[in-house]
Amino acid sequence: MGLHAESFGRKGGETPLILLHGFGGVSAVWGEVADRLSERVPVLAYDLPGHGRSLSEAPGGAGRMAKALLADLAARGVTEFHLAGHSLGGAVAALMALREPERVRSLTLLAPGGFGPEINGTALSAWRDAADPDALRAALTPMAADGFSFPARIMETLAVARALPGARDALCSIFDAMFVGEGQQGVLPVAELGKLPMPVSVLWGGDDAILPTRQAGALPSEVRVRVLPGHGHMLIEECPDAVAAALAEAVASKAIKGRFPRSEEAPSSYQ
Repeated sequence: MGLHAESFGRKGGETPLILLHGFGGVSAVWGEVADRLSERVPVLAYDLPGHGRSLSEAPGGAGRMAKALLADLAARGVTEFHLAGHSLGGAVAALMALREPERVRSLTLLAPGGFGPEINGTALSAWRDAADPDALRAALTPMAADGFSFPARIMETLAVARALPGARDALCSIFDAMFVGEGQQGVLPVAELGKLPMPVSVLWGGDDAILPTRQAGALPSEVRVRVLPGHGHMLIEECPDAVAAALAEAVASKAIKGRFPRSEEAPSSYQ
C-alpha cells in the first residue's frame, strides 16, 4: 500500500515542500501550517511509517523511515523537494538530507530528535500509551508552553489514528527504536549538517520540555538556529505563523547557505 500523504495547495511542476510530523502524530497536524503555505508551494504532508495510514510500512527507527520516505518520493516522481520535520520527523528529515543531499533544496528542522542524548522519556511514554481524546490531551499538554490548549479536532483525529489495527504495536516499536539506553536517545551525526549543500535551519522552543533547547548549541555554525521564546516542544500547533514564515523563507530560497550565529531569537515576525 505504501505511505500515505496529504496534498495541500498548488499542483504542478513546482518543487514541493515535504512535511514530516513527530512521534505519535499524523499528517493532519500540519493543517494550519500547510494552509498558510498553500498559495506559495505544493505541500505534501506524510504519515510517517508506522503512523496513521502508513501502518503497512514496517516502521523501525529514523534511519529506516528515511529510506522508506526517499523511496516513496521517488516512486511518486518527486526528484527534488524542500524538506521540514518536527521532533522524530526532524531526525528523519536530517537523515534523508544526509543520505541524498542532491534531492533536498532546503532543510528546516523543528525541535529535532537526535541532536543530543537527553530526552523526556517519561512524557513520551505517556504520549505513546494515550488513546482517547482526553488522555491524548493530558499527555500532550505538558509538551507545550504553559497555557496553550490543543484544538479538539486534533485530539479527535489522533484518537482515530490510535484506534487503527496495529497502531499500538507500531508506536511501541518506534518508541523502543528511539532509545539506546536508560532515558537516552540515539544521536545523529549533527556535525555533518554543516557540510550539506542546501540551507539548513533549526527552530526550537525556548521552553521545550521534551528535547532541551541547549542541544542546538552543538550544531555547526553553518546551521541557522532560531530560538522561539515562550514556546514549548509542539511548535506546529503552538506557533503555526512562525513555522509557516520560516518555511516560506526556506522555499523562497531567502535562507542563505553560509555561516550564521550559533543561536538567535526569532524576529518579531516569528513570535
